Amino acid sequence: MKKLKIYTDGGARGNPGPAAIGIVVQDEKGQILFQQGKAIGWATNNQAEYQALIRALTWAKNQPIQPEIIDCYLDSQLVVAQMQGRYRIKSDSIKKLWQQAKQLEQTLSPTKINYHLIPRRLNQKADQLLNQALDLLK
Repeated sequence: MKKLKIYTDGGARGNPGPAAIGIVVQDEKGQILFQQGKAIGWATNNQAEYQALIRALTWAKNQPIQPEIIDCYLDSQLVVAQMQGRYRIKSDSIKKLWQQAKQLEQTLSPTKINYHLIPRRLNQKADQLLNQALDLLK
């Protein structure tokens, strides 16, 4: 496994409110290796976005063969820019989640991790998984 594509999404109904994450991991041929939609309790949209990324990177870290490259696709401009070091982090709760994600990056070294901002329409499967998890909470 040389390359992984990770699509993540997080959201809350209300902000904050009941929250969930959606994750889709594909190999370089587009084969789905892992997918998950999971309720995560009470969170803001941004907290949920980070928790989705953290869960996906944790999954990658626990694989027997580490990829050389991980491309992470998110529809959250904030998370992408903060992970790339382009935006400051003001919130203490977000800073803790950012630190967790950065620590995971370190444990995945020498894997190169890239973050890409994509439109929501290109993140439909992860979005669908998180919304299915939220629908189960009703």
